Parts: sequence; structure tokens; C-alpha cells
Amino acid sequence: MTYRGVVLDLDGTVYRGNELLPGAAETVQTIRDYDVSLCCCSNNPTKTRTEYVDRLAGMGIEIDEGEVLSAGTVTTDYLVDEHTGDDCFLIGSPGLRDQLADAGVSLIDDPTAADVVVASWDREFGYDDMTDGLRALADPTTAFVGSDPDRTIPASGGRSVPGSGAIIGAVAAAAARDPDRVMGKPSPEAIDAVGDALGVSPGECLLVGDRFDTDIAMGERAGMTTALVLTGAADRDDASDADVTPDHLLDDIGDVPDLLA
Repeated sequence: MTYRGVVLDLDGTVYRGNELLPGAAETVQTIRDYDVSLCCCSNNPTKTRTEYVDRLAGMGIEIDEGEVLSAGTVTTDYLVDEHTGDDCFLIGSPGLRDQLADAGVSLIDDPTAADVVVASWDREFGYDDMTDGLRALADPTTAFVGSDPDRTIPASGGRSVPGSGAIIGAVAAAAARDPDRVMGKPSPEAIDAVGDALGVSPGECLLVGDRFDTDIAMGERAGMTTALVLTGAADRDDASDADVTPDHLLDDIGDVPDLLA
């Protein structure tokens, strides 16, 4: 099959922690050589497009800002579109706060005055944050939005660390209510954002990622061909229990050029 677009997950697919994974740079170069549209799509909401471009450049991979999307991007766009003028209480990182503020989202410090609560990854998350979430969501009319569902994030040395999904789950448990919407992959908002970035039909796209429940699920829902790499959150044993089945199972991103050829 000839592909006109490629979606690459980042954490666990292109890099793990601060380590570039084998074959990543060569795969991006092959995508360039074939003149295929590229979208790097991460569920990490803490960095801006510029920060992703700089991080990848530091690893030897050159991309444009228009070729990267994150859960932070999708969350920000959703709030701008669906909660214009609403006061937002954020439980999340300074990086996500900056993205929301730059987009004109009204951020407040009083949880009881919130129209919408956004929960996301924050290294400093603690008991006081859960208390704020409980108070903010005591009003059933307050909207509850999660930035992304990833409970863990692949880190260096083969380890994993807690992600946004763990924090969203803690807030949800304290407030005894599930989020109204969760952004990032595999949400409809993320699918639409990726489609807009690529500008090609989903049926002509290859999605490469390391998670069944986010990457492969999004690709399947969008009608893309999917490839799971075994360098991140999933291994071969997980395939038998997964609700979705990738079209290709790859050892690492270095196998992607064979699919493009």
C-alpha cells in the first residue's frame, strides 16, 4: 500500500525518556524521502509545539511546529471552542497552564468558582490538589475535563512513571464522578486534529504507536492502518488481551521504512 500520511507517537515510539530509540531518525528521514505528510502526536500535555520541536532537534530530528500535536494542544483547542468565557480551574503542570493562558482561557485560583475543571499530569500533584478537585466538582454543573487517559508514561531505563490518567483518576475518585470528556488520543477531538494536520484521507495513513488503548484505538477508529511498536507501554503478551488489533506488530520504529517501501 502507498501511504500519503504517517502519524508517529513520541513517548515510547520515537524516544523513551531522553533516549532516542533505534531507527527513529532514519524512519523520519525515510518519511521525508517519500514526501509523506507527517504528524507527531503525543499524549504528553506538558509541552508546547515549540518545545517538542526543540526537544526532537536536540535528538537529531528536524520537524516543523505544524507537524506536532499534543494532548495539551487538543485540550486547549477544546476549551477555546466549547468553554469560551468560562472560568477554568487547572490541576496540571505549568506547561499546560502556559498553553491555556496563551490561548486566552480564563484561569482562576478559587476551585469553588470554576465553570470547568481540567485535570492533568503534574509532578507536584498531592492531597491539596485532590481536595481542590473535590470542592470544584461538588457542583454537578461544573464541567470535568481530563487532558489525556495515559495512566503511565514510558521513561528511561525501561521504567514507567505515573501519567495524567493516574491523576485524573485520583480526582475522579475523590469527587465520585467520571470526567465529562477526556482529550488526547483516542478522543474524537484528537482524531480531527490529526486529520487537519495531515490533510490526507485517513485510509491513506499509517499510525505508529506503543499503546493499544490510545494509539492503536485511535488509528482503528479513524480508519488508518496501524502498527504497534514494542519499545514502550505494550509487549507481545498484551496483544492477546487487547480490545483492538494492530495491522502490524513491530519490534521498533526502525521497521517502519519496510512498510513505507
